[in-house]
Amino acid sequence: MTILRTEEEREQIRAAGKIVARVLGLVEDLIQDGISTDLLDKKAEEFIVDSGAEPAFKGYRGYPASICASLNEVVVHGVPSSKILLREGDIIGVDVGVKLNGFFADAARTFKVGDVSGEAEKLIQATKHGLEAGVKEAVAGNRISDISSAIQKTARKSGFSEVRAFVGHGIGRNLHESPEVPNWSSGAGGQVLRDGLVLAVEPMFNQGVRDVRVNPDGWTAVTTDGKLSAHFEDTIIVGVSKAEVIT
Repeated sequence: MTILRTEEEREQIRAAGKIVARVLGLVEDLIQDGISTDLLDKKAEEFIVDSGAEPAFKGYRGYPASICASLNEVVVHGVPSSKILLREGDIIGVDVGVKLNGFFADAARTFKVGDVSGEAEKLIQATKHGLEAGVKEAVAGNRISDISSAIQKTARKSGFSEVRAFVGHGIGRNLHESPEVPNWSSGAGGQVLRDGLVLAVEPMFNQGVRDVRVNPDGWTAVTTDGKLSAHFEDTIIVGVSKAEVIT
């Protein structure tokens, strides 16, 4: 069931969103050649706890860390490790979720490690623009398919492929709620958006084919052709004239 949040509930989600945004800023400042994804995870968790919140991902369906750290060909759900070191030219998708006073917020960014290739830069910018295009459509009276179509059109126009194995989602008292928000559109229709609906919109674009496989760890999802992938996500509140981005 889709839930519209009261103003009091929105305030709680906004507070969680502020922490998520600060964690992503902290991680971005830490990123450099030679740092491990495990250290990024530890610093993120420390900040979340010190902020009076809880890491939303840690323990969720058995996930072992507080962030997802997805390097290069990893699409999503990369598990942090002391053995995974960032190197100049890498790109890394960092996904963070926070629980505060019983409410959730969730966001992701793809960061550069030093100087990256022109194609990697193009992929990052296209995915970011895909998120922005989707969010612009998240207004009352539009439909989920309007968000999905805007994301897909951005991917295709940029020469990349949209991932279909994973989707955006509602969020609030649970990390994942209805409705699903696909990154592609199968045509007009779908649920009508209403003021107060809270969504996590999260395009993932691949450099090559859109196909994904999950590694034996049960979490790490990678491109089947080994090419780069990028991921951007924001938690937003659907509004009458425009969406409010809270992360």
